[in-house]
Amino acid sequence: MPEPEISDEVLGDYARILAEVAATGRRLNRDELEDRRLLGKAAAEDGFQLRALVVRHLAATRAAWPLTASADGTAADSVLAAVEQAVDAFAEGFERAQRMTVRREEAARREFIDDLLYGRSDLGRLAERATRFGLRLSRAHAVAVATGPEAYTETDSVPRTVEAALLARFGGRKILLTTKDGRLVCIAPGSQPDVLRYFAKQSHAATDGGRVAVGRPHHGPGGVVHSYDEALDALDLAERMDLDDPVLYAADLLVYPVLTRDRQAMADLVRSELGPLQKARGGAEPLLKTLTVYFDAGCVAAETARRLSLSVRALTYRLERIHQLTGSDPSDPMHRYTLQTAVIGARLLDWPTKEL
Repeated sequence: MPEPEISDEVLGDYARILAEVAATGRRLNRDELEDRRLLGKAAAEDGFQLRALVVRHLAATRAAWPLTASADGTAADSVLAAVEQAVDAFAEGFERAQRMTVRREEAARREFIDDLLYGRSDLGRLAERATRFGLRLSRAHAVAVATGPEAYTETDSVPRTVEAALLARFGGRKILLTTKDGRLVCIAPGSQPDVLRYFAKQSHAATDGGRVAVGRPHHGPGGVVHSYDEALDALDLAERMDLDDPVLYAADLLVYPVLTRDRQAMADLVRSELGPLQKARGGAEPLLKTLTVYFDAGCVAAETARRLSLSVRALTYRLERIHQLTGSDPSDPMHRYTLQTAVIGARLLDWPTKEL
């Protein structure tokens, strides 16, 4: 696309100033410098490029040179000093306008992201604003959220590193990368799961082993906040359940929201099945940990003992003690499901640390 032509009006009374400087040797006064700044600001708002504007100033200087030069060279020195002043003030106004534009764009982007992730704006209006940032909210989108050892903002090196990697890999795909509440957030089309997989890989590396959660794809303006909430819930679940996976997918964790949908029923199950463990010496925590590791090890006694740094005999004693206290035998398939569900519920409800 060709650059717009720069008319004489863009330069204002530049030629007149040069003529006066050549005749008097004066410098530009305060009002003239401010006028140059205002002209630079207007040129930026009109979409001109600074390089082209500088070239236009130099061309105007060259055109006026035969009229401003003098035999002894004194006028030339004054004119060159005036050119320096004029172009510097013009560029200052231009750059100031650009910074203001960038700040407005950043504010608009942040407002859009807040509205999008909180779902607090009119959905129709939100969809219209989304096109400005490369998103088509009528289609399915998925959200990934990454956490690290510290909180991040968009100006930090970690988000910049991840963004550079995504742009280098996927170019102009409809991707929105931002930060929210100290976490990295990536919004991508639901039809392109490779984008979020790559985001997860890069974020895990850039955050020195941070954790990433990926929500499921959902359609419509409300789909983004739905997927975002799923990713946040997955991160919270991983914290409570001590999950080791560096990358979590909400689609793989759907059983947990089902288990806690009726919180009161789950609390009753935990109290009924595991409450008697509090009668043990040392409280419920050691035996609850034994059950947790036992189920995580696939109910294999030797592997459980290894993970707990116990002998198989000591582990067997613990399992028998659990049977005595609860009436449920962890090695019995008929009792195992109820016990394991109660153990999962205890971890989800942070029992026994928190009273039910």
